Amino acid sequence: MSNIPKHVAIIPDGNRRWARKKGLSVWLGHEYGVKMFGDLLRKGKELGISCLTFWIGSWDNLIKRPKREVDFLIKLYTEYFEKIAKDKEIHENKVKISVIGRWKEILPEKTKTAIEKALSATKNYNDYFLNLLLAYDGTDEMQDCVEKIAGLYPKKKISKQLIKENLWTKDLPPVDIIIRTGCQDDPHASAGFMMWDTAYSQFHFTKTFFPDFGSQEFEKIIKDYSKKERRMGA
Repeated sequence: MSNIPKHVAIIPDGNRRWARKKGLSVWLGHEYGVKMFGDLLRKGKELGISCLTFWIGSWDNLIKRPKREVDFLIKLYTEYFEKIAKDKEIHENKVKISVIGRWKEILPEKTKTAIEKALSATKNYNDYFLNLLLAYDGTDEMQDCVEKIAGLYPKKKISKQLIKENLWTKDLPPVDIIIRTGCQDDPHASAGFMMWDTAYSQFHFTKTFFPDFGSQEFEKIIKDYSKKERRMGA
């Protein structure tokens, strides 16, 4: 395939609706959803995608949902990061893990320690990039960027480059395509999702709930993307 996207961002929606449909407790949908990350990362590597981003939890997810569900999410995060810190496939493929958002402000010490271990274990890798947005809100990111620039460079002319350098996502390339799962009748963005980095992104909305969103559907979306001409506003 030609025109393979360099950076794909996925909003993995529909975990709770999938669980309800199966007659399961809603939080179990998140557990099944997490199992898809490895398959999609593997397929992305096979297709030549070097940068994959998942939004695994917004700030609102962690402060507005029922305590039992949030506690389950935190347990799931802890187990996931403990696992990928020593995952053989992650190290063989030299996948660099990044966790972006306000997670340090809200997560318990055990979870933060697990995340830090994953970050440290993969910090020197540069072949593939797995970015996980956690306690993330795009409007928070832009507000922080503006406040940072105003404090550090009060008299400096604000350029696009200066903005990019002060974003939480400063090290990430522009997003080529956003895939949002679980959107049948309500395709939408959320909370200013990576608003600077998605200025020219294509969008793909699928009704498939994330726990059912497998590598075959992912590959089809990427193949469809590769056939389209990117005009980038021209």
